[in-house]
Amino acid sequence: SRHGNSVLLIWRIEDETARLASLLQHAQRLGRVGGFEENLLTGDITWNGQMFDLYGRPATSPPVPLEQLPAHAHPDDAVTIGRFLRTLLHQRRPASAAFRLQRPDGVTRHIRVVAEPVLDTDGRLFVVRGACQDISAQHWTEVALAATRDQLAHTEQQAAERNRLALQLQHAIMPPTQAPLQVPGMEVAVRYRPAETENLVGGDWYDAVVLPSRRVLLCVGDVAGHGIEAATSMVVLRNALRGLAVTGAGPGQLLSWLNLVAHHLTGAVTATAVCALYDPEERTLRWARAGHLPPVLVRGGEAAPLPLLKGMLLGAVPDAPFEEGEVRLAPEDTLLMYTDGLVERRDSSVEESLTHLLSTASRAAPTALDQQLDRLLTYSRSD
Repeated sequence: SRHGNSVLLIWRIEDETARLASLLQHAQRLGRVGGFEENLLTGDITWNGQMFDLYGRPATSPPVPLEQLPAHAHPDDAVTIGRFLRTLLHQRRPASAAFRLQRPDGVTRHIRVVAEPVLDTDGRLFVVRGACQDISAQHWTEVALAATRDQLAHTEQQAAERNRLALQLQHAIMPPTQAPLQVPGMEVAVRYRPAETENLVGGDWYDAVVLPSRRVLLCVGDVAGHGIEAATSMVVLRNALRGLAVTGAGPGQLLSWLNLVAHHLTGAVTATAVCALYDPEERTLRWARAGHLPPVLVRGGEAAPLPLLKGMLLGAVPDAPFEEGEVRLAPEDTLLMYTDGLVERRDSSVEESLTHLLSTASRAAPTALDQQLDRLLTYSRSD
């Protein structure tokens, strides 16, 4: 530029690092790829500008932690994201997942996230780094191509439709969530997941209902097998227990009657169950078990199973006694009732799996009830 009687020249020298950084920035923009890094010890999260664009958030807003990812995704992708977080945070292995991101502006984008754990010298996980890519265009291209497939694709679609109908049947029989009970001083949360993609209808059931006596019936059970037969048997036992509970009988007597139903009226069905009656005024819990793992009581950051009461599985013999136990609950106590699907693993014993469950439940105690359940699923070692 002119400067008096002289010419002023300004030279800017770009080194190799700056040039490569510029190329990387353009590549991420063109590929709609955002990068992130999260320190699990300090909570510090670093996003590049493309990550904020993908999430539809201003650059001045705080980044989203990995554990809050389910809250920004489509509810139907909760299982996929849970598997991704469990592999990455608990198993400490690289993981990837595709999910639908719901942005604040109402736009839904299809995102693929890839992340890897970073361990310190002691083998502890302290940093997670990864990248997110907008694959919406690829997704809709695949949808368009799927519309032109031949008879094989049509057959696959029919199979998917059968699975969808089976899942709808499961939700009609046993909703994945239910409205909270209107009981002062008591909070109930539920997670219900199918064991196998081939059998979306199973034999597990749960119930939580306020009886005319104002006591609360709490139960979980597991009918042997999968598929429609197990589901129909589960409906019989669940509804029978509801009806029997109105009589005011204790949990041991209820399981004795339910054993007769299983043995005589369901075609020799066998099942395990835990039945409990909770008195919210006295805060006392009377319970009994039929071949089922006992509930876990989380109190003061420590988790321990209730005593292993005597009681064989339902339907094995026509007459079977069921021992009752009673425990007085304190404020802030958490009672975990579950089926063996939460702990079963082919390569380890039930005792080892239960020890891991108790350890995970202890660490989850200070958080909200729904977060406790999400943590149990994320860190579960079951198959």
